[in-house]
Amino acid sequence: MTAAGTDSAPWTIARLLDWTRAHFARHQLEAPRLCAELLLAHALGCERIHLYTRHDETPGPVVLETFRALVRQAAAGRPIAYLTGTKEFFALPLEVTADVLIPRPETEILVERTIDLVRRAPGPRRILDLGTGSGCIAVALARHLPDATLLASDVSAAALAVARRNAARHGVAERIEFRVGDLFEPWRAPPTALCDIVVCNPPYIATRGASVAPQVRDHEPHVALFAGPDGLDVIRRVLAEAPAWLTPGGHLLLEMGFDQAAAVVRLAAAPAWCEPAVYRDGAGHARVLHVRAAAADAARVA
Repeated sequence: MTAAGTDSAPWTIARLLDWTRAHFARHQLEAPRLCAELLLAHALGCERIHLYTRHDETPGPVVLETFRALVRQAAAGRPIAYLTGTKEFFALPLEVTADVLIPRPETEILVERTIDLVRRAPGPRRILDLGTGSGCIAVALARHLPDATLLASDVSAAALAVARRNAARHGVAERIEFRVGDLFEPWRAPPTALCDIVVCNPPYIATRGASVAPQVRDHEPHVALFAGPDGLDVIRRVLAEAPAWLTPGGHLLLEMGFDQAAAVVRLAAAPAWCEPAVYRDGAGHARVLHVRAAAADAARVA
């Protein structure tokens, strides 16, 4: 934005949005207009939709300085969601902090398929969300499946604090049990009943040779991003351990990288799994693996 005193035209909301959109486009931010709107709405303390009725309004100096600071950070690569502290997922506004992975649209596919799976066979369900992070998956499922019982674990206590706040915000805190620990480990003691469905958005970026956008690499938690040289370390563990936690014929829905489908399907070819299916995102990439636990191999954890 032009320094004070060098331009007499007022910095109306419309002008701020136009300037910031162009500025973000020059810095190659994705969806620059949306980014500008989200930051200005945050600085103003209003809903983004309300900007459209306030285009001729000129924000005061405190708002302008707040907005300028946000724009500088965004142009330098800090994710918009961390600047505003919120991200919408499955039509739910969620708190996000630097302790959690920013929810992505492709993860909504996992939620959609799980909801559809339960609704095609109505009845109570126990659903375990591994690596819950912000709680986006567990909270969305609890909101849309009122008869389901949700369990959610994460290795990060700081992430679970965010997830608990999101559950409380959306009125489902009493229906989600959160535990700190690595994958299934928190549920070993005391013994936990088997689950009908396990869902997981694991870390799946390779530590060797993967191209990662700087704003992701430099700001989002690495524990939620990277999973060994080929990106499959956590996926291997989930596929190996999940059958023991599922009822006979229970379901596992697992997110994966856009180019990992062939490798993940091969890993799921073990006798413990059957009926593999792959679901694609809007860009046509295979994003979610859905398999069922073979009845002979599903067994209670000792």
